[in-house]
Amino acid sequence: MVAEDPVRALVVDYGGVLTTRIGPSFASWLAAEGIETDTYTEMLRDWLGRDAPPDSPVHRLERGELEVAEFNRLLAARLTTVDGRPIVAEGLLDRAFATVRPDADMLDLLRTARTAGLRTALLSNSWGNSYPMDVLTPLFDVLVISGEVGMRKPEERIYHLTAERLDLPPGQCLFLDDAQPNVDGAILAGMRALLHTDSAATIPAVAGLVPALADELREGAS
Repeated sequence: MVAEDPVRALVVDYGGVLTTRIGPSFASWLAAEGIETDTYTEMLRDWLGRDAPPDSPVHRLERGELEVAEFNRLLAARLTTVDGRPIVAEGLLDRAFATVRPDADMLDLLRTARTAGLRTALLSNSWGNSYPMDVLTPLFDVLVISGEVGMRKPEERIYHLTAERLDLPPGQCLFLDDAQPNVDGAILAGMRALLHTDSAATIPAVAGLVPALADELREGAS
């Protein structure tokens, strides 16, 4: 049996991994604007599901081929409200993400990873939302944001690009994401990967794969 390469880099998604979960924020937005849930679910299936075409509005937005204002207009036109009111397109994504907050425990995990000698990379599919660069830049050696590089997860090439920028083979990178298709894409690209649910499950799972990180976490807890 061939031993696996040691993990030398931690690669993480942003929304839903370094932040609170995205779903509850979207649920609050749907309720606040009286949007028919069925139309939202159908949009996700048609624009983001496994059978979504490469030129769907979400895919184009994530690759940086569609401006946020135009995406907001297309999304507002696609959804309907329970009372027939029109949906205001301006600022729509900002309202959808309004209650998303940083996850302090996961940010601390990155700090500990760097102390343990791991390289770190952000690998995020952007929905045009701004990133708190003042917080993120000190935590990462590499930032790969889909709209800036013209590719998106789970395309194999974006994982390879991230590994290249880390100057490591994919097999020495551990990837964390809250979406199973993106985890699957990382594995196909040669990375090791874990599906993130919450920090309470993810942090010990990562520590179990990275002895140096586990040592730092134990030292910090003592």
